[in-house]
Amino acid sequence: MADGGPAIADFLGVARSLTGRRWRQRAGDEAAIRALQSQSGLPQFLAQALASRGVTTDTAETFLNPTLRALFPNPSSFAGMDGAAAILVDALVRNRPTWVFADYDVDGASSAAQLVRWFRHMGAELPIHIPDRLAEGYGPTPATFRRLQAMGAELVITLDCGAAAEMALAEAEAIGLDVVVIDHHLMRGAPSGRAIIVNPNQPDCGSGQGVLAAAGVTFVLLAALNREARRRGLFETRAPPDLRRWLDLAALGAICDVTQLSGFNRAIVSQGLKVMSRWENPGMAALMQVATAPLTKATTHHAGFVLGPRINAGGRIGRSDLGARLLATDDAIEAGELARELDRLNSERRDIERSILASAIASIEHQSNLDRDAPALVITGDDWHPGVIGIVAGRLRERYRKPVVVIGIDRQADLGRGSGRSAAGINLGRAVQMAEAEGLLIAGGGHAMAAGLTIRPSSIPEFRAFLNKTLETEAAASDDSLAVDFLTSPVAADRGMLGAIERLAPFGPGNPEPTVALAEVRCERVRAIKGGHLRCALTSPGGGRLEAVAWRADNSPLARAIAAGGVLNVVGRLKADDWKGRGGVELEVEDAADPRQRS
Repeated sequence: MADGGPAIADFLGVARSLTGRRWRQRAGDEAAIRALQSQSGLPQFLAQALASRGVTTDTAETFLNPTLRALFPNPSSFAGMDGAAAILVDALVRNRPTWVFADYDVDGASSAAQLVRWFRHMGAELPIHIPDRLAEGYGPTPATFRRLQAMGAELVITLDCGAAAEMALAEAEAIGLDVVVIDHHLMRGAPSGRAIIVNPNQPDCGSGQGVLAAAGVTFVLLAALNREARRRGLFETRAPPDLRRWLDLAALGAICDVTQLSGFNRAIVSQGLKVMSRWENPGMAALMQVATAPLTKATTHHAGFVLGPRINAGGRIGRSDLGARLLATDDAIEAGELARELDRLNSERRDIERSILASAIASIEHQSNLDRDAPALVITGDDWHPGVIGIVAGRLRERYRKPVVVIGIDRQADLGRGSGRSAAGINLGRAVQMAEAEGLLIAGGGHAMAAGLTIRPSSIPEFRAFLNKTLETEAAASDDSLAVDFLTSPVAADRGMLGAIERLAPFGPGNPEPTVALAEVRCERVRAIKGGHLRCALTSPGGGRLEAVAWRADNSPLARAIAAGGVLNVVGRLKADDWKGRGGVELEVEDAADPRQRS
């Protein structure tokens, strides 16, 4: 399976579900399952889920309790890290004018906030520049570096961008501007020139930490800064900063950038969510309050679906620096003002997104020149807001289960700006880089699961053909089946089972949230709720009832089958149901199948 372990025969005999997928059991080594049960005292279903994720008795403890002590890498294993720490601490000591230049998304904002907070602890305040998505585009440009130098900058630290900005880095060298790059995006080749580049995905880096977001690389940089500052005696009169209090920022960037939660990155997220749960960052707490979300134990849901979209809203359709300022401020009043503005922008963003998504779906469903069976979909529209097309690409990827690139065209400027989201096992960022190398794009780059590009509208047909040809082999080898962890029943699906499953958290790429199946349950008390969602109760002949919800299921085959009230095989994820204090469990339905239609 693309998301954890090999697959075996069709689960419950489902060769084609109501969403068009084959169900397969996410399988693990039987010997490992038995060992995990006997030696670790785990219930069978939990041992099975762990084994299917490659966990053994030797690694179970660090997986279930990932700690920084056990998994933190040596900062010196990152190419350029020691040099970056030396030049930054030297700038601090010499009071050199130093600017932070960060990307306009959550990863960039959380990276910037970490670095600003470290320097603030050391008595220096770093100015932040976040490029405007529409006016400046992604990453540093030669003009940007000239402008920052004119404003007095002698050193610029780029965060979550810059590794592939060859022209900008060459310009910085030509004008005598020092640059340190902290990034994680794919690079075209080995770095050249004077700029110090710290990127676990650069060809000469032996850290083995390529899954980190920029926020994770920045957190390692803070450790290198502490080490360098200690070596220079800077902590003889000042206590060193406790980096653990900024783990919430590192975790936020990792979750919102949808990075693989394995190894050290898993420890960042696991421990970072514990720090986040204290809600001591004024910006995060203010965002939770404007979202009317209780300040309870933080989860990946809070980071990815409550905080993340609001922080991103500034860079998408408003002022690009709002998110970084929010996460970096210690002023609760300022945090409240920024949070309210970001919440307003996020509401506006949702309206724009809904409109573009509807247009994009109509294009896919009705345009005769679009091949829905192609390895990837490239969808275009005039005046689609470039700050929202990435979200739309993600929605379409979920709907059509293949890589999607959405391009908004500015006819007056004769320019298209695109954003893409990929499917597991298909490296979209590499394909976009290849298209740029072929001269099909003005600019392009990204990583395996996401990419951005700039293109002339006249080149779009050729780019579409190139992308589909390039991804053809990977798409054919990818597995679009739905992986199921284990079978349960309405009676067995209780808080005890949910608590055991939650021991595997945090969930994300590399550690998918367990999916459970229920066989031949009847859908009863079906009711539609606002937003195109359905609620129902799942009952089995043997007794027991489990509440269930199908999100965004309106007018789909899945929704129609549930609404019919018949007997179905159902797959989904167990969630806590604490509405009005009932302390129950509900199932978030992902798919269903008619048990009478077996392969």
